[in-house]
Amino acid sequence: MRRRSLLAATTAALILTVLGLGLVGCGSPRMAALHSDCTTKDLRWKLTLLKKKPHSAHRDARLAIVNKGSQACVFRGFPAFAVHVGKGPESDGKGRGTVMPIDLRRGGTVTTALRYKDSDRTTQPAGCLVSNDTAVVAAPRDTSDGAAITARDEAGRRAQMSVCEDTIWMSPPKVVAE
Repeated sequence: MRRRSLLAATTAALILTVLGLGLVGCGSPRMAALHSDCTTKDLRWKLTLLKKKPHSAHRDARLAIVNKGSQACVFRGFPAFAVHVGKGPESDGKGRGTVMPIDLRRGGTVTTALRYKDSDRTTQPAGCLVSNDTAVVAAPRDTSDGAAITARDEAGRRAQMSVCEDTIWMSPPKVVAE
């Protein structure tokens, strides 16, 4: 009789421990409350323009963000993203979908997909709103001026973004699995 009670108590304790760890995992919103928000200066940014699909008026790109800070931080929302020419016209990033806070460990990576209307046969790059190889980015909820990053193609060469609308659509950021 005593043996069964000890076995039942041990099993119950094991189940509660596993469930408790599942509720407060490393990437959960509960753990995110323990860290401060990510700042632009602690993040390394990489903008990659993907190959344009034939007969498509849109272009896809990928924004990769790596936490280079000394500790984990929370990535809360869509990053600020803008492409502009001096003080002239500007195309801004706008998020689509709902975003959950991401507990970004040191060295961890978050990516977001970008999509914008690109030049085609009817609209040459000169006829687009903005044409530049540099974008300005900032962490969500960061009030700094942001950081300028260079757009690159998939081979790592400098690439020109020709944005023909005032909006660049962003998907919700997600953690890259290792």
